[in-house]
Amino acid sequence: MKIKKHTMIALFVGLQACVIQIIDQCIHGVLPPAGNTGFAWVSFLAWATYFMAGCTIKDGVRAFLGFLIGIIASIIIMLLSGPFGALGFFATPLAILIIAWLLFYLEIAPHMFSLVPAVYIAAGAYFGCMSYVPGAEYGTVFLTEMIYLTLGLFFGWMTIAFRTWYESGRGKAEAAERS
Repeated sequence: MKIKKHTMIALFVGLQACVIQIIDQCIHGVLPPAGNTGFAWVSFLAWATYFMAGCTIKDGVRAFLGFLIGIIASIIIMLLSGPFGALGFFATPLAILIIAWLLFYLEIAPHMFSLVPAVYIAAGAYFGCMSYVPGAEYGTVFLTEMIYLTLGLFFGWMTIAFRTWYESGRGKAEAAERS
């Protein structure tokens, strides 16, 4: 790929990253938990997941389903830790062992539910938010994380849509006409 052609695509991706940060700065104050400082990083994880998943709308839906499964799995782990509380230090590790073991079976699940990396990306982000964000609660962090994950998937789709349009020659022709 020639540098000029690559530069337009790279510039578009840079602008998208800028827009994600602007969106985050505008919405983080109205999304729970109160006082959060933003979750743009979650969108960037989802954006990369869109590429890893295969770069189609169907693959984006597959990633979205994986995100849902991952967050639900995290909630189950946290809820299981309570009954395992008598194990002290080992309560959460045992809950993780059980759920991670079961999640691995997703590799042999129907295709739309088998994107294990998306499951772990969402689960890790959820654990991070629940562990390190003051005032985090199951439902509110679920909602906020899914908003940011969906935003990232959308930006992944936009990247591919722009690149496809630009590389098809139509984008270059329209840019040349404006010059």
